[in-house]
Amino acid sequence: MILTPIAPDDLPDLLERCAAALSNDRDRAVFRRIARPGDAERAVGCAAAAHHAGALQLLASLGMRIRDGSPGEDFGWNGSAVRAGTEAYVLVHEAAHFQLAAPARRHAIDFGLGPGPETGAREEAERAALLFGLAREHEEAMASLLGVLWEAELGQPALASFLDQNWLEGAPRQSALRHFSATLAALDAGGFLTADGRPTQKLRTTPDDQESALRGPA
Repeated sequence: MILTPIAPDDLPDLLERCAAALSNDRDRAVFRRIARPGDAERAVGCAAAAHHAGALQLLASLGMRIRDGSPGEDFGWNGSAVRAGTEAYVLVHEAAHFQLAAPARRHAIDFGLGPGPETGAREEAERAALLFGLAREHEEAMASLLGVLWEAELGQPALASFLDQNWLEGAPRQSALRHFSATLAALDAGGFLTADGRPTQKLRTTPDDQESALRGPA
């Protein structure tokens, strides 16, 4: 949910000011790949169906099993398969979580992060949580941005997710832009991005109790 809505007429100028304020050319290029004003709205109709099919292909390419039904029936991810009955951007976000989860949590309900927004069996998902506090917040931020980058890579409306997940809240102030750049750097350090900032299909191999870049910026 967008905390502070941005008027459509104000969006192009805000995006340009944010891009110009970023501290290096690489981050600026990644931001501009996401921040295309025409991608601020979710797809509908045939385009939405095509995006859903593309998201399922991404899941399969990462080795994720797929099952029918909505996450509201129990979980988005039950530890072995993802519910397919949801929007493309939700599925892409699940793919990012699968990549970023520690190996033990890759087989946990909702990746051991507690219930997601669409989880139906919320109490069970909360009992299955394995990661807490700042570590969970860092991983959620990384999954959010990695999912957005996958949407851009797949030709889906990445900016809609970028806005919905509040990456522009407070922008173009430096604090918001530092959060974007720091999260990109954490994804880089974990090997989840190419040199030009495109998502890789790497799966995390480090456990939660090992000091690593996946703990994100302090």
